[in-house]
Amino acid sequence: MTELKEQRVLFNAQLDLVPEEPGVYLMRDASGSVLYVGKANSLRQRLRNYFTPNPSVDRRIAAMISKIASYDTILCANELEALVLEATLIKEYKPPYNILMRDDKEYPYIRVTLQEAFPRVMKAFRVGEDAAQGARYYGPWLAGDVNRALKVLETVFPLRTCSRDLPRDIGKGRPCLNYHIGRCYAPCAGYISQEDYGLIVDEVLAFLDGRTDELIRRFYQEMTEAAEVLDFEKAARQKARWQALGRLREEQRVVDQKGGDRDVLAVFRNGNEAAIAKMEIRGGRVTGVVHVFAQDMGGGDGEYLDSFIRDQYRSAALIPREILVSAPLEDQELLSRWLRGLREGAVTLHRPLRGQKKALTDMAVYNAQKALERRSLSRGSDPRAIEATLDYLGRLAGIGGAPVRIEAYDISHLGGGDRSGSMVVFRHGRALRSAYRHFTIKGFEGIDDYQSLTEVLSRRLARLGDEKFGSRPDLILVDGGKGHVFAARRITDDLGIPTAGMVKDDRHRTRGLVLPTGKIVELASAAIPEKFLSGESEEDRAARLGLLHLLTAIQDEAHRFAGRLNEQRRHQRAKRYKLETIPGVGPARRKALLLRFGTTKKISEASLAELADVPGISGQVAESIFKHFHGGGEPS
Repeated sequence: MTELKEQRVLFNAQLDLVPEEPGVYLMRDASGSVLYVGKANSLRQRLRNYFTPNPSVDRRIAAMISKIASYDTILCANELEALVLEATLIKEYKPPYNILMRDDKEYPYIRVTLQEAFPRVMKAFRVGEDAAQGARYYGPWLAGDVNRALKVLETVFPLRTCSRDLPRDIGKGRPCLNYHIGRCYAPCAGYISQEDYGLIVDEVLAFLDGRTDELIRRFYQEMTEAAEVLDFEKAARQKARWQALGRLREEQRVVDQKGGDRDVLAVFRNGNEAAIAKMEIRGGRVTGVVHVFAQDMGGGDGEYLDSFIRDQYRSAALIPREILVSAPLEDQELLSRWLRGLREGAVTLHRPLRGQKKALTDMAVYNAQKALERRSLSRGSDPRAIEATLDYLGRLAGIGGAPVRIEAYDISHLGGGDRSGSMVVFRHGRALRSAYRHFTIKGFEGIDDYQSLTEVLSRRLARLGDEKFGSRPDLILVDGGKGHVFAARRITDDLGIPTAGMVKDDRHRTRGLVLPTGKIVELASAAIPEKFLSGESEEDRAARLGLLHLLTAIQDEAHRFAGRLNEQRRHQRAKRYKLETIPGVGPARRKALLLRFGTTKKISEASLAELADVPGISGQVAESIFKHFHGGGEPS
């Protein structure tokens, strides 16, 4: 504490020398390593905020402040210049207290070498320095999406793929095989002028800009015109191009009937990591979805979106006219100005609160959530890491070794008195979906999680010898705290099966492991005091985070599987009760119809006579039912 006071006194004296101008600051530790890079409109005011007795900062920055030994400042002409410099320095130093985008693999781009006289199209794994010379980059793309796009480009647009230096090497060699199979017009041999070649490049750019409908219409018109003048070779060529683009178009999901080009950015966090989804919409259709990840370091969702925007939008070709975001951005106006400068055109950053655009951000949030769940589930790809994690779990749960088969249980409730339990199974740390089971609670009325859990476990463990349920579990995990663990142990202790719990924080993110004794082992960094985190060894940290990832994957999977049953029941109930929207049909007649026909689909297929034959259904009501399912047409 005395050292912190001395540090504040020293820094406060130095702060008088810091100008009240825009700029960037770099916080350093005792070794000189950069801890954090930030920007400010007034450097003196921002830095003074860090060194007050009670700084108004989140947990992450508070932990960083205690490690600051010195700082540097760089003056900028304005806050926009500071924004750009901050992003450059973060990429250069990768400071541990800044939010850094990362992933297990880099997402590829499509690169168009517009700086060349005869441009080429190829895959690239990062935006290169040639972007400043005119090369255009599109993406990032999912690996499968970029390969499909390149295949279409190769089929539809006959551009060169060779590395010859043109126009210097024109006429110095014979055309390659691509010319003879119609996939290149051989600019290397001078068979096409630079102007005509440029027209094809313009079509490629239209395709990559998302103007596919425009190209489809043009190719169809050119095909028709060629056929009318009996130029069947050109007609066949244009037909192949038209069909190839049409097939690609059919694969793309329509999300906006009015069309429009925009990106939708959303973030989802689980306390350990944050996933950012970028959903590209061109011409009203989803043309690609990319996910990038970062460590969840606290703070607001907008900080992660801010970092993503500055990391991903590096050239004009990557920036659409509109970007929708799922959370408010602290520097929204500044980011908008920066994007407009890059694009040299209008750019709108917007967080929708209602309507169709809000539905798009919700869709992107759902994509980010599922990407994070898949990432957690795939953490077992390194056999050594997952074995170490399972050993650690086994020691904590009192097993004495790594559990091979883990069964996890979750209890869920649905309106109307439906109660159910879900069982998910992980074998060697990986989900074994073929072994999942649903249980409908039947033994009592009312809502009681402990009694529901007891019933589900009793029914499952009564079938330990049943091959349909698989082998005996090495560990049972329940979704809940101390009370849930003790309720489960009333069943599992007699069978000698170790039982533990998975507890969440107040934001419904996996927080820790509840031991059989009821003690909670905190695993999430946010739940552990800073003094313990700072003294944690690399091995201990790896074991803790590995177990947190595994429990997050198990708990999310149990919740997802339970929710799937709820969704199925909700959908079935909605279809059944929709019958009551038909004039003359109430609960009694709905039940009579379902008793006779079994399903709503069979009711919709019934004839007027069959409907009128149901007890309690008059001729007039039968006619109303028939018209409801047949668009109001006259019954035959």
